Amino acid sequence: MKPLLRVIVGSQSYGTAVEGSDTDYKGVYAQEIDELIGFGYKEQINNNKDDVDYEIRRFLELLETANPTVLEMLFSPEDCIVERHPVFDILMKNRDKFLTKKCLYSFGGYAIAQIKKAKSLDKKMNWEKDRVTRKTPIDFVYAYIDGKTIPITKFLKNNNLIQEKCGLVALDHFKDSYALYYSDKFNYSGLIIETSNDLRLSAIPKGEKALTIVSYNKDAYITHCKDYKEYTEWLKNRNVQRYVDIASHNQKIDGKNLLHCRRLLDMAVEIAETGKLNVRRPNVDYLLKIRKGLVSLDEIIDNAEKDIKNLDKLYANSNLPDKVDKEFVNEILLEIRHKLMNE
Repeated sequence: MKPLLRVIVGSQSYGTAVEGSDTDYKGVYAQEIDELIGFGYKEQINNNKDDVDYEIRRFLELLETANPTVLEMLFSPEDCIVERHPVFDILMKNRDKFLTKKCLYSFGGYAIAQIKKAKSLDKKMNWEKDRVTRKTPIDFVYAYIDGKTIPITKFLKNNNLIQEKCGLVALDHFKDSYALYYSDKFNYSGLIIETSNDLRLSAIPKGEKALTIVSYNKDAYITHCKDYKEYTEWLKNRNVQRYVDIASHNQKIDGKNLLHCRRLLDMAVEIAETGKLNVRRPNVDYLLKIRKGLVSLDEIIDNAEKDIKNLDKLYANSNLPDKVDKEFVNEILLEIRHKLMNE
C-alpha cells in the first residue's frame, strides 16, 4: 500500500478553526497489484469517523460524482498538504476537469437539505426558551362559554372548581365533545386518566344539569406527545457545545452546522461563476460570526434561500461540463497505476 496524498481537512483548511478545534486528516493510497487482482482490494480505510483514506480508484469514483469531501481534498491549500507523492501531480494538473454541473446537487443540494433541517431543528433547540413541558389531555380541553371557548383550566379556576369533582358524558354526533358536570356530593371520576390519551367519562345521575359543553382536541395532544418524545430524544443525544445563543435573541442555533451550510452554498455559487474551488474561504470573518451566534437565524436562512433560488439558473448558464468524461477518468487511473508499477 503506497500513500499518495495526506491532507488536513475541515475547519483548519477552511480557515474557520477556533480554539479547541480538532485537526482532521484524510488521505489517498494505492494498493499493490496483487491486492488489486486478488481478493485484497479495500476501497477505503476508516481510521476514525473524521479520518478516512481512499484507494485511488475509489477516490476517482467519488471525484466523478462531485463529492464535496474528495473535491476539497483535491483543492487543498498548500499549507494543508502533509504528504503528496509525485504521481499525484497527474491528478493535480487535471483537477479543474472534475468541477462539473453535478456540483449543483453535491454542494448546493447538501446545503439545501441542511437549511431545511435547520428550520425544523430550530424548533427543538428553542423549545427550552419557551420552557415547554410535558402536557396532559386536560391542557387540550376547552369549555364553551357565552359563544366563546376558553381553556378548561381557566374555566375551572374562574369558578373555583377542581377537575377531580368533574364528570363528563360524551355527546352523540359531536366528535371529542362532552357535557361537563360538577358535584360536591356525587362521586364523579374527574377529567383525566393517568397514562391515557383519552378523557375519563362518568356515570351521571338523572336530573343533573350540565355546567357547559367542552371539546377535547385529541389530535393536538397526540401531536404534542410525538413532538415531546422527539425533543427529549434529541435533548439526550445532542452535542451541547455546537449550540450557541444568537445575540439579543435568546435563540439557539447549531452554529457549526449553519456555518457549513453557508460555506457550501458559497462554494456552489463560486464553482458555477468561476469554474474554480477555493477551500480556504475568503469570508472567514462572516462564517465565524455565524458560528458564534452573531448573525440571526432569519438572516442566515433568508440569504441562503435567495442563493438557492438562483443556483439552477447559475448552473444552467455556466460553462461547466455536465459531467466528467469516464474515459478521461479511466486514463488517469491507468496512468497512475502504470507509473507506480514502474517505480
